[in-house]
Amino acid sequence: MARIISGTQKGRRLASVPGQGTRPTSDRVKEALFSRLEGINAIDDAVVADLYAGSGALGLEAVSRGARVLEAVERAEAAWRVLRRNAEPFGDAVRAVKGEALKYLASRAGEPIELLFLDPPYALDEAALAKVLAASVPHLDEAATVVVERDSRAPEPLWPAGMSAFHQRTYGSTALWLAEVTPSV
Repeated sequence: MARIISGTQKGRRLASVPGQGTRPTSDRVKEALFSRLEGINAIDDAVVADLYAGSGALGLEAVSRGARVLEAVERAEAAWRVLRRNAEPFGDAVRAVKGEALKYLASRAGEPIELLFLDPPYALDEAALAKVLAASVPHLDEAATVVVERDSRAPEPLWPAGMSAFHQRTYGSTALWLAEVTPSV
């Protein structure tokens, strides 16, 4: 069972998503990722979006560690129900949205996203991920950090104009890329 590692909700157990299609981020990967994000001050008071939220573990960890608000998007019904249940203790700081990432971005309004998580199902192909990354660019704060989690055998994401990777790390079968907003030329 997943849990919150640090912050105001440290130790809180999170319900897991039943069945296939989602895989939780391991505690080892989460600890390394959030250590890096805290090191670059990407969490404090941030507007966070998680476009493939699953149980909500990544976004909820960010809120526990000081993010102001989380927009958690999940299209699978069973996962969305678990996400809503896991989000309840966080109150108004978390909005669980049932829907697809591209459709959500097409209709999204509000403050610019300062921390964006994309941990799609490994079966999502690179072209589909590239479309979501490109659609996210107009919603990002100029100092935003983007985190992409994929299978370690997957190629580096196809970064759209306005976004470039600044860090990559592999942990067993999991690869993480961190990207930032770059000026379009």
